[in-house]
Amino acid sequence: MRDGVIETLKADPAMSGLRRSLDFYHGDPTRDAALDAFYAPLVRAGDLVFDVGAHVGDRLGSFRRLGATVVAVEPQPLCARALREMYAGDDAVTVVEAACGRTAGPVRLHVNTANPTVSTASPGFVRAADGAPGWEGQTWDARIEVPGTTLDALMAAYGVPAFVKIDVEGYEDAVLAGLSRPVPALSFEFTTIARVAAARCLDRLTALGFTRFTVAIGDETTFALPGWRPAAEVAAYLGTVPDEANSGDVYARP
Repeated sequence: MRDGVIETLKADPAMSGLRRSLDFYHGDPTRDAALDAFYAPLVRAGDLVFDVGAHVGDRLGSFRRLGATVVAVEPQPLCARALREMYAGDDAVTVVEAACGRTAGPVRLHVNTANPTVSTASPGFVRAADGAPGWEGQTWDARIEVPGTTLDALMAAYGVPAFVKIDVEGYEDAVLAGLSRPVPALSFEFTTIARVAAARCLDRLTALGFTRFTVAIGDETTFALPGWRPAAEVAAYLGTVPDEANSGDVYARP
């Protein structure tokens, strides 16, 4: 049934900017199975998960297949609309149309209308992408003001999650600044054009009591480092990731 909704969304002229993402992130059973196997040690049936930067919901889909209840936080109006339509009638999914950050107040979002997946609330990220290899042709051509929230506010409203996924294009350190206590596990995206933001994230998580970390590169569903490592080892490893890798995710546990 959800496949039919996705096809309807792709046929909607208003969703033209999301078509590439909808094509890439949905409709590949092999990729779905790999995501499920990857997240299974972190997400169990009955868990609460926060998907911060849910975009068009590929991770959300995996968390639901694993039996989790999901709060999907997404500030882009078209993405939020797509998520609401995909999960209409699913009481285990709540879509929060907001940007998650340091404080609960309005946020200015820099929108890449041709490639919404890299829209960001971080002006520093936009500056870092300007002229960077692999980012040629990317343009943040619109600005919109969106509601803001924090991880602490989300926990007050929905409960403490078993896992938090954060993927917000260089704004991850601001999201973690709005968290005042550890959770059982979380991940945050890093990009090779904004390594300093990843370093701030590691410092923040260490201050909150996280002690074990590992890394996945790009869209891989395997860890690049065996086992869970101290923050210093992961920070050193991130400094060696080649620019052409572009991005990845750091996973953390207390």
